[in-house]
Amino acid sequence: MERTNVMRILTQQGVPFTPHDYDSSITDGETIAKLLGEDPASVFKTLVTVGNNNEHFVFVIPVCATLDLKKAAIAAGVKSIQMIKQKELLPLTGYIHGGCSPVGMKKPFPTFIEETATLCETICCSAGKVGFQVQLAPDALQQLVGATYADLI
Repeated sequence: MERTNVMRILTQQGVPFTPHDYDSSITDGETIAKLLGEDPASVFKTLVTVGNNNEHFVFVIPVCATLDLKKAAIAAGVKSIQMIKQKELLPLTGYIHGGCSPVGMKKPFPTFIEETATLCETICCSAGKVGFQVQLAPDALQQLVGATYADLI
């Protein structure tokens, strides 16, 4: 299996993880969860937003859920938040749509993980490339990226 930059970072930081790969033509999170044999509530997507103050924020939520922008703004301590435009994702984070990981972005952004992650022994998130996921303990991810748990959905 190909090693992604996210996998290299996790290895360098001594974070235990299980790599997964799947057909990169599949982009639906719930389908990916089924392919991995995981509960969709434990497979997370990474969303990048911009606040009314022009600061960027990263939210990590279950693939089966929708980010509540009001809750996200409260968590981030700003008046309002909106999703960034897809064309802004690669220059901002170094990742393309469908392969965005909270680990290894071009620069660190305030990151928030949906609090239900704490109910899972492990969660899956993108390994930084379409077709690749890493499975790790939510607290390991939270500590690595300096994230805050919050009610986001």
